Amino acid sequence: MSNTTNDTLRQAALAYHENQKPGKLEIRATKPLANGRDLSLAYSPGVAEACLEIVADPANASRYTARGNLVAVVSNGTAVLGLGNIGALASKPVMEGKAVLFKKFAGIDCFDIELNESDPEKLADIVCALEPTFGAINLEDIKAPDCFVVEKLCRERMNIPVFHDDQHGTAIVVGAAATNALRVAGKRFEDIKIVSTGGGAAGIACLNMLLKLGVKQENVWLCDIHGLVYEGREVDMNPQKAFYAQPSDKRKLDDVIEGADLFLGLSGPNVLKPEMVAKMAKRPIIFALANPNPEIMPDEARAVAPDAIIATGRSDFPNQVNNVLCFPFIFRGALDVGATEINDQMQIACIEGIAALARATTSAEAAAAYQGEQLTFGADYLIPKPFDPRLSGVVSTAVAKAAMESGAATRPIDDFVAYRQKLNSSVFKSALLMRPVFEAAATASRKIVYCEGEDERVLRAAQAILEETTEQPILIGRPDVIEARCERAGLTIRPGVDFSVVNPENDPRYRDYWGTYHELMARRGVTPDLAKAIMRTNTTAIGAVMVHREEADSMICGTFGEYRWHLNYVTQVLGSPKMHPHGALSLMILEDGPLFLADTHVYSDPTPEQIAEAAIGAARHVKRFGLMPNVALIGRSQFGNQDTETARRLRDAMAILDSAPRDFCYEGEMNIDTALDSPLRERIFPGNRMEGAANVLIFAHADAASGVRNILRIKANGLEVGPILMGMGNKAHIVSNAITTRGLLNMAAIAGTPVAHYG
Repeated sequence: MSNTTNDTLRQAALAYHENQKPGKLEIRATKPLANGRDLSLAYSPGVAEACLEIVADPANASRYTARGNLVAVVSNGTAVLGLGNIGALASKPVMEGKAVLFKKFAGIDCFDIELNESDPEKLADIVCALEPTFGAINLEDIKAPDCFVVEKLCRERMNIPVFHDDQHGTAIVVGAAATNALRVAGKRFEDIKIVSTGGGAAGIACLNMLLKLGVKQENVWLCDIHGLVYEGREVDMNPQKAFYAQPSDKRKLDDVIEGADLFLGLSGPNVLKPEMVAKMAKRPIIFALANPNPEIMPDEARAVAPDAIIATGRSDFPNQVNNVLCFPFIFRGALDVGATEINDQMQIACIEGIAALARATTSAEAAAAYQGEQLTFGADYLIPKPFDPRLSGVVSTAVAKAAMESGAATRPIDDFVAYRQKLNSSVFKSALLMRPVFEAAATASRKIVYCEGEDERVLRAAQAILEETTEQPILIGRPDVIEARCERAGLTIRPGVDFSVVNPENDPRYRDYWGTYHELMARRGVTPDLAKAIMRTNTTAIGAVMVHREEADSMICGTFGEYRWHLNYVTQVLGSPKMHPHGALSLMILEDGPLFLADTHVYSDPTPEQIAEAAIGAARHVKRFGLMPNVALIGRSQFGNQDTETARRLRDAMAILDSAPRDFCYEGEMNIDTALDSPLRERIFPGNRMEGAANVLIFAHADAASGVRNILRIKANGLEVGPILMGMGNKAHIVSNAITTRGLLNMAAIAGTPVAHYG
């Protein structure tokens, strides 16, 4: 890395930590504190009631305080990764960063605690005194062998999980990577020879874990800065190193590397030389984990062993051994069952969960976060990526089960299916809200045709649909292209085996399709030649014809191209006097709940009839999500205070809605703030018919609806479900170019629900 690049990175890192507020953490209240009553509940006198409940039963601390979701990240700064003994104060940015990772990946709250104490026994005394505050302790960056002493004392004296991540977190991820590396290499733990460099906390913990996984102690050769750890050595020894001492007259790494199946490096740069790699066994496994510069660079190792399976600690090479794959999720599972410790069974369950996840199909979200990388299980993909959102559900659940089975849990989980759904919903913001839709879709097996079947997002959605629903996907596209892209993306599905394909270039139904299209469009200027050309080139038209011919129940299109272009072909083929678009409904999932917007795409300047239809259709769809619709008609006018063209259209729409009984609440015309702020609305129009905040906003202009949608999506981090095309009997939906694979899966559930399920 050049000096210019280093300087740029340094300045960016400093700016990141300094702006907008110094540091990476802040404390936020989780309860309202807006008036005197709130104050009396949060503090005196109401707080006494919570205190008395905890006096009566200490377990109530997890009910009435944040303790059950609170972890302390504790360090004395004596062994900060890559920096050494920099002291407690200088270690604070690292500990803040660790706390941020806990929150980001597992929703766990943290306090970072930096202690000026180098005596391990005194340090343990301080940590143990923190037990009333925290649900678990994460020890971090404490030098060896002091870290062994601190952890041992704390685990013996505390009744909450104590976990030294530098030891056990590293060991767990190494264990998962080794499990899969051996599978790729066709070897077994019981048979392999391991040579390790680094006798520190992480190195010893990794070796201990590998023994638990089946490695034989006599097959482990440990080296440190002084050479081989052998029986009788007196220099720089401790009981942890002595456990691995070999009865040998060999003294150097080069002497013991011959025939090694696995090199485990947790030491320093350039320790392993290419000529040493050449002496290793066939298909050697090289874990060069020193940071930032590994024991050997991957290209140097492969120059002498092209079939080597390599992992490093760096993110710019495949197989990054990163503790973030472990610690957030092992703590999540432990906290959720009130575990008193993190034992061997829980750690091995964590290993098995991480390893199994890498062998499964790669998630679309991970693929999106790591665009351009090959995420297919094999030599270059042994462990999942840190941003794989499935880690929470898979690993935390495995840990919680192991805690219960081993007797460490004090609050057992009764329903693991519901628990895993809860974990997933915290990662996939749409999961909880979409559950009623998925449940309804599960009662029917519908054929859904995807018009852009060669799009990788569609292919990943098809894999998820086959795994999570009863739907039968049909993809329009060239089979050879689809198959190649499935393979490249690491998907297990294949065209013609797992799903049907319509090939625009060569399909036996081509004659029938263009004939049907011509029959529908003959009096609208479409000649036979034009019909033939459209059925060869226009996948949206092909999908619409399939639905018209009842070869599919619904179609999904729009991953590329302009919305109204797709809408033109949908309405040409599927439209009728009884079936026409009522507008597009976008569900925006925000931090404080869902908000539905219409019409975001279909009618630029809707008529009063179209506004009313959009309101009625939106209310019907909102009920599909298990919510009661509270519909507001949105414009610049407030309940008649302006006589503009927009205001008149909204008032006429209100009159149409008032002309018949409705099974939902609606009100208008009003501003957005008036719709969302019920006290403000009550001041402006006392006694209005709406209670609480609106959850459906119907706009008089598509420009306004679309603008609000995009602001919420980009600036408010809103997750969009939709747009849902209303009025077409659930036969067609046109998504936006920005849709994700998860979005396509959500739309599949919506399209997969028969109309009878929601009226």
